[in-house]
Amino acid sequence: MVDDTSKKITAAKKSWEKNTLTSHQAEYPDRRKEFVTTSSKPVRVLYTPLDVPNFDYMKDLGFPSEYPFTRGVQPTMYRGRLWTMRQFAGMGSAEETNERFKFLLANGQTGLSVAFHLPTIFARDSDHPFSHGEVGKLGVAVDTLKDMEILFDGIPLNQVTTSMTINAPASILLAMYMVAAEKQGVASHQIGGTIQNDLLKEYMAQKSWILAPAPSLRIVGDIMEYATKNIPRWNTISISGYHIREAGSTAVQELAFTLLNGMEYVKLGINHGLDVDSFAPRLSFFFNAHNDIFEEVAKYRAARRIWAREMKETFEAKEDRSLWMRFHTQTAGCSLTAQQPMVNVVRTAYQALAAVLGGTQSLHTNSMDEALCLPTEEAVRVALRTQQILAYESGAANTIDPLAGSYYIEALTNEMEEEAYKYFDKVKALGGVVQAIEKGFFQKEIAEASYRYQKEIESGNRTIVGVNDFILEGEKISIPVLKIDPEVERRQVERTQKIRKDRNNSKVEKALDGLRNASEGEENIMPHVVNAVREYATIGEIFEVWRELWGEWDEPKIF
Repeated sequence: MVDDTSKKITAAKKSWEKNTLTSHQAEYPDRRKEFVTTSSKPVRVLYTPLDVPNFDYMKDLGFPSEYPFTRGVQPTMYRGRLWTMRQFAGMGSAEETNERFKFLLANGQTGLSVAFHLPTIFARDSDHPFSHGEVGKLGVAVDTLKDMEILFDGIPLNQVTTSMTINAPASILLAMYMVAAEKQGVASHQIGGTIQNDLLKEYMAQKSWILAPAPSLRIVGDIMEYATKNIPRWNTISISGYHIREAGSTAVQELAFTLLNGMEYVKLGINHGLDVDSFAPRLSFFFNAHNDIFEEVAKYRAARRIWAREMKETFEAKEDRSLWMRFHTQTAGCSLTAQQPMVNVVRTAYQALAAVLGGTQSLHTNSMDEALCLPTEEAVRVALRTQQILAYESGAANTIDPLAGSYYIEALTNEMEEEAYKYFDKVKALGGVVQAIEKGFFQKEIAEASYRYQKEIESGNRTIVGVNDFILEGEKISIPVLKIDPEVERRQVERTQKIRKDRNNSKVEKALDGLRNASEGEENIMPHVVNAVREYATIGEIFEVWRELWGEWDEPKIF
């Protein structure tokens, strides 16, 4: 900014504050003592060019699909192609979830996203004692290749992309998907999609790890290497800030911790002997969309800019696609309320707007009933229609990065970037991401942020509609609630046990022995996982090889 212009704006602002603002506030006081974002960051009464004093259009913004990619990774963004509408789905059996997938595709969904039940997430078979009462309750039950075949029956896997929210046993589910596609006549180089496979954030936030960080990262690295060479259209990791935010982090913590994890995976790929430009384009990200529209938009824009800079300057990537941050967004599940559940439709719509204004490549909108149950068909249809109205009626998809140049947005973007780098420095001082996890740093930061947020609600300093204000006395839930039939567990257990009986068990044992030998050495484990899957080994049998070899991990206790 030219000094004379800066001086004029400074003088004019002081005059406005003294002569206009102060007298107005004396007569009409602000509604609250302090205005803050969802992350409790103070929001100033007005933003001017003084809040972005060193703003450089070409350095800070540039143009879409050009470095530093602040304004997006595609030249025309949604004018050329809308984001992928990918509703998360998984319920009961593979048969029921297959029906839900077909329902969603028939209603205009453009990509599939699989939610697995807890036993699969923790690599337990449905007939394991720990699985009793949980089979099919929070997602689809997948024990063997047979379940994966049923799950995608009649869905051509060379025509849809599929995201699978799975972490510790991600290698096994990817192998199942690949072999199921082969049985459809679809080669591995034709399938496209994403496995989450982000173990670092599990230790920080979601807590569905099984093994310790070192063996977990060994498996992640083997997946990256195998997929780069054999499944070239597959995103090998969805680096996930979503669960960090769901655990209670601030927007800046979500941004910083996610990028730190991403950079750790880049180092992992390089340490596996891969050229950075061979695998970086297949890394994708997954962010939360919370209630504060402007804070969320700034988060996404800062994320793209930081990632591009670090990939270019730190990791010396040469290809533009290696610098792109491509990300999926899901609206904030933690913001949904059991009280007045219809209001969740409104929350979700605003959160989805933030994701689109921020330039997401893929979007899931939560259903109104998800604080109560798995979504009913009507609820999930409304959630999908929310995206379609946003795409075709709102005008939000008509131009690229429409909030760029806003003094507020640019100031927020810069502030979030600066605070993210402060976290980078803190983690570096602790020895790196794994060492910081082992010391409980991330876990403590998230817990403290979550506690502050909850105290704000309890004190009334933060309003949550229907929870601590605008309450309906004597409210009764007036929407249908989906319940999973207990018969699902019985049928799933029966199918899994029948497969164990009918398969060639000597071939299964041979495949598991091969996996054990590879895991004890330095050979890539993925070909052996694929072999075991082809012989209909169960997820529990395959992962038990690693449980026996490496044991389960206990996180540090933080008080």
